[in-house]
Amino acid sequence: MTQRDATPGEPFLYIYRLKDGAGPEYDRRHADVWPAMLELLMEAGIDDYQIWRHEEIVVCRLRARAGFRAAAGILNASDVQRRWTESLTHLFDSVALGNGEPLWLDEVFRYGVTLKAAI
Repeated sequence: MTQRDATPGEPFLYIYRLKDGAGPEYDRRHADVWPAMLELLMEAGIDDYQIWRHEEIVVCRLRARAGFRAAAGILNASDVQRRWTESLTHLFDSVALGNGEPLWLDEVFRYGVTLKAAI
């Protein structure tokens, strides 16, 4: 289990590296995610999960109501998660560091404008 965690509700991002040429199959699989997997994401408190891909680089961004560790605990205990991951394993080149930590993306810049309602 990771030592890193996001504040509950805050996004966290990580990457995967796919094997050469695996992108189209990865995309097809995610166009038809198993309903049981979607239910499990909801059960784990994941409210927002987005995946982007550029060639063999996959960027994942998600928010979990209770933070990453709480969501990961539910996911890792699930046979549905295990089977989903096993069904994709042949597509991945790397998904974690040698110690099991995800390939985290660290935020280095953020700009945002907050609009206030006119009174």
